[in-house]
Amino acid sequence: MKTWDERYRRAGETAIAVPLALGAKDGPRVAIKDCIDIAGLVTRCGSRAYADAAPAAVDSAVVARLIAAGCNIVGKARLHELAYGMTGVNAFEGTPVNPRWPDRIPGGSSSGSAVAVASGLVDFAIGTDTGGSVRQPAICCGVIGLKPTFGLVDRAGTLPAESSLDCIGPIARTIDMIDRAMAIIANDYRADALQKPPRLALLRTDERLDPEMGEAFQAVAAHSGEIDHLLLPHFDEAFSAGMDVIASETLTAHRERLDAGAPFGADILTRLQRARALPDAALAAASQVRALFTTAVDAALETSDVIVTPALPQAPPRLSEAADPARVLPLTLYLRPFNLSGHPAIVLPVVTTGGLPSGVQLIGRKGADAWLVAAARWLCDHHPMFSDLRGER
Repeated sequence: MKTWDERYRRAGETAIAVPLALGAKDGPRVAIKDCIDIAGLVTRCGSRAYADAAPAAVDSAVVARLIAAGCNIVGKARLHELAYGMTGVNAFEGTPVNPRWPDRIPGGSSSGSAVAVASGLVDFAIGTDTGGSVRQPAICCGVIGLKPTFGLVDRAGTLPAESSLDCIGPIARTIDMIDRAMAIIANDYRADALQKPPRLALLRTDERLDPEMGEAFQAVAAHSGEIDHLLLPHFDEAFSAGMDVIASETLTAHRERLDAGAPFGADILTRLQRARALPDAALAAASQVRALFTTAVDAALETSDVIVTPALPQAPPRLSEAADPARVLPLTLYLRPFNLSGHPAIVLPVVTTGGLPSGVQLIGRKGADAWLVAAARWLCDHHPMFSDLRGER
């Protein structure tokens, strides 16, 4: 029988598509999602369709910053093909094994990044988040994931090259390491500290939230003193609009290879073909929803410091259920809308009473990323269920 440590080590090995040894040997160990350029390597995006692409000529902006800061880049991490999926299942490169829940999906699309962190292979990992793709796999694997304010971290050298949703963000086991990673990859980021408790606004939930997945959310509500219960206008519309925008922008990014008959995986090919049928009116409507929802979030954050939501509405599906849309599509219910609005969001993991991965999400004001991380630290300091996430500051 495998020991727990060996199981974690073996899971960590499945996270890496290309082992590397770049940068300082004694620096923080980092894994890079393989939709981000590293000079001399093909950026395969987890896809057979890009296996024959030319190697990157230069490092992406984020990799250049990591190397300059003395990080030790140990490999390119696996991902859901084209960073366009929520399960992390990848028939071409292989599916990373969720270290703690090996029968369940690792989440996507930054599956390998989350697994590398959860297994202890790296100190932090870099993922990308277009519709929850840092936060959802982080929760699935029981670690912390941050989607920064849109545009805060330079995306130069990342596929897709153009996106109105995508953000580069860190995954780590502690708040301290999130702060450390952000100080490296984001301009003018300085770790912050709260001088008083934050004013929390808890998103009103409905029957779509499984009670077990809501345990941590309800505990925050019960033990945080004075809070507001928030009904965000246009929340569901923002989810749907985000789906339409990512479909259109992903199709644009990969249309040339699609038209040339490149060998995309079956699930990706289906989604790209569906995106072709997306009417212009849908994108026009999405643009209107973006404006309305962004205004609603900004307004909520004028009277509250942090919006709190559950991380997932239901448990991550088992691998045997990963092809079932009913088990997969709802997973970003609370995550995807904040890609559309561009606000920073961080997820904190917990394990439910039934032993399942779950957690909460905190959303903050645009540009106040360090303050949001400090608010997450405050939650860890004042709620025992999160106490192991603080680190050693």
